Amino acid sequence: MAEEEQDQNMEAIMGLIINGGNAKSSAFEAIAAAKTGDFDLADSKLKEADSFLVDAHNSQTKMLTAEANGEHATVTLLTVHSQDHLMTSITFRDLAGEIVDLYKRLAKDEAK
Repeated sequence: MAEEEQDQNMEAIMGLIINGGNAKSSAFEAIAAAKTGDFDLADSKLKEADSFLVDAHNSQTKMLTAEANGEHATVTLLTVHSQDHLMTSITFRDLAGEIVDLYKRLAKDEAK
């Protein structure tokens, strides 16, 4: 793999790790906001998490496109970690949305 290709691959890997981590952090913040009853902030943080996941997905698409074009990347532990990080972030974001919904439901029931 040429040095330029390695640099592009590393950029995509770091995009997955950074954006996946940011998405997970935003999802955590959404849960914390919902826990205190700040549902506007919770919804905003979920949208923020979604935005980070879009950015991560774009990084992943670069990697997949390169692979489809015959630019086979060397799979390293960092590559595997980046994919794992993204998948757990997606799962956590989905779960955070459900938890925020539960807090909203509890608040609605308590208001009755």
